[in-house]
Amino acid sequence: MNKTSLPFLAILGSLLATGHAQDTNALNTTIGVFETRTDEILVRAFNHIGSVTIGPDTISVRMKESKDMGTGETVYGLSVQIDENQSPRERALIDDDEIDPLLVALDYLIKIKYDVTTLPGFEASFTTRSGLKIAANSIRREGTIQYSIQYDDRPRIFLSSVQMSQLYALVEQARKNLAALKAPK
Repeated sequence: MNKTSLPFLAILGSLLATGHAQDTNALNTTIGVFETRTDEILVRAFNHIGSVTIGPDTISVRMKESKDMGTGETVYGLSVQIDENQSPRERALIDDDEIDPLLVALDYLIKIKYDVTTLPGFEASFTTRSGLKIAANSIRREGTIQYSIQYDDRPRIFLSSVQMSQLYALVEQARKNLAALKAPK
């Protein structure tokens, strides 16, 4: 093997490893497993609920409906996409049964106070099956509490309390829209 092919193989190997890691996270969710079915006609539908802009980054919330046309089986959930500088970076899938716990966690984190512990610093977090982590933290008992969102092992994106409230409102709206979609007609 010549020396010029080694860098190419290293890049190819890292791309394959990255793709596998993303697939693994998607397969931690019911909707992710459902959408990997083969030999079936699958319809993946979505509706953009809204976005929160944080500097050059954008967090978008979409509701999802995926249907197996052969069996009629349908699964629901959310997609939270994090775009960096207007180019898609990551997309976390949230199963339908994770939406209410996510809302409870967001509400808790938005309202968290320093009295959660007697120690000077803390981090409180909630992580979904696909690896989306929402956190509140402080290193001392003064100033503001810092909020962040992170997908997998990517860098954290820091949010203000207003942006956290906006994210909560988007997830709540998606939950209401999904409930209306699933209601008997």
